[in-house]
Amino acid sequence: MPYTFKQALERVTNQKAPGPSATFSVFHLVRALELIAEKKVGRSKLAEDLGIGEGAMRTIVGRLKEADLISTSKIGCSLTSKGLKLWEDYESKVRKIEICRSELGLGKHNFAILVRNGGAMIKSGIEQRDAAVVVGAKSAITMMVKGDRLVIPSVSGNVSEDFPEAANQLLELLKPNENDAIVIASADTLEKAEYGALAAAWTLLDGY
Repeated sequence: MPYTFKQALERVTNQKAPGPSATFSVFHLVRALELIAEKKVGRSKLAEDLGIGEGAMRTIVGRLKEADLISTSKIGCSLTSKGLKLWEDYESKVRKIEICRSELGLGKHNFAILVRNGGAMIKSGIEQRDAAVVVGAKSAITMMVKGDRLVIPSVSGNVSEDFPEAANQLLELLKPNENDAIVIASADTLEKAEYGALAAAWTLLDGY
C-alpha cells in the first residue's frame, strides 16, 4: 500500500542516521518540496529559503533523493514522477495563503491553510493551537465549514456574523466547502506564521 503524503514525509524525517540529531522538521521537507515543485533549485538556495544550515539541507536533499521523491543534477533539484504525484495529491487537499491582519489574525504576519474535508478531525482546536505554538507561532485558531457556515468550536457558530472582515477574506481567497477546515496562525515573522499554520494543518492530515 503506498504511503500517504504525511506518512511518506514523516518516514523520511524520522529516518535514523549516525551523528547528531537532525536540526530540521517535517515542515522543512514540505517547504523544500514546495519550492522544488515550483522550479529546479539548488541546495544553497533551498537552505537560504528554508532558513537552515547547509549541513541540514544536505541531509534533507539526501533523504528525499533516497526516498525517490527528488532527483539532483548540476542545475539543481527536481521532483521525480513519484515526488510529483505525491505533491499533486497534497496540493489537491491543501491550500495555503498569507492573509491580512483581521479580527482572527492579529499577528504582524498571518497565514491560513485550508484542509479539504479536515473538519471531522477538529475537536476543540487546542491541538492545532499547541502545534502552531511549538514551532514559533504566537497563536492559532481553527474553524470548519458546517451547514454552509464557518464555525469556530466553542467560540463562534457563525464567523461571518461575528468576525465579518476575517470571514470575507477567507471565503473569498480559499473558497471552502462543507466539512473543510481552515487554520490561521499568527507570528512576528512570516516564516514562523507559515510554519505555524503548516504545523496546525498537519494535525488534520491523518489519512492524507
